[in-house]
Amino acid sequence: MTVRPVKHREEHILIVTDGKGHREIRLQDDLYSMGRGAQCHILLQSQFVSRHHATLVRRKEEDHDYYRIIDGDSEGKNSVNGLLINGKKVRFHDLKHGDKVVFGPQVEAVYEYREYDVFPTIPPDDPYDITLIDPAMIDDDDVN
Repeated sequence: MTVRPVKHREEHILIVTDGKGHREIRLQDDLYSMGRGAQCHILLQSQFVSRHHATLVRRKEEDHDYYRIIDGDSEGKNSVNGLLINGKKVRFHDLKHGDKVVFGPQVEAVYEYREYDVFPTIPPDDPYDITLIDPAMIDDDDVN
């Protein structure tokens, strides 16, 4: 039997809290727009958020990727309220695990960077694969 290598996985997660509640967004693309405007990739439900409040840009380092959050849109127009990250007002920030981004009253996001290994499983054609059947699952009427 051939041994399959362990695969290393990385996930970038944004946990958003706004007028619609909590939701977890898995970041995979290179660019995201965030705001209350219908054209935004990540919609923030609040009247206190700009139509295009922030931009997320995927950046690459030697050993991993990360996301940079930038106040405003890609043309350089800043949001009205700005960005508050970990209690400090910033124009941009390279996100790290646990960073809390506040867009306005009751609108925030927490960034999570998750790393884990996926271990290979036994292929389904394994001759030693058996399925156990609970006798209670067998209908007695079919036996007779």
